[in-house]
Amino acid sequence: MAKVPSAVVAAGGLVGGYGVARWTRKRQLGGVVLVGAGAVAARQWKQQAGGKAAGALTATYIAAFAGSHPLAKKVGAWPAVFGVAGAVALASWAVADRHA
Repeated sequence: MAKVPSAVVAAGGLVGGYGVARWTRKRQLGGVVLVGAGAVAARQWKQQAGGKAAGALTATYIAAFAGSHPLAKKVGAWPAVFGVAGAVALASWAVADRHA
């Protein structure tokens, strides 16, 4: 079975977490998706690029989630989520997936 790239997992966690929270109206459920995908991505980052890189990418993932909130006030919720998800995916690809 083919492994899903960590960039896809991380971006999917951000987009999926927001989508689940919005459509179910249960923020906690969206949080479960966000944290679950983040944990899977962090494990892949550690395996592919080592602990320091995994820590930096995890911090980027968390910062993207936090940063999407003020960004949403300027550009809208979905554009903000897609923007930060794209940034995290690019960082993940550059640090971990490109060499895997």
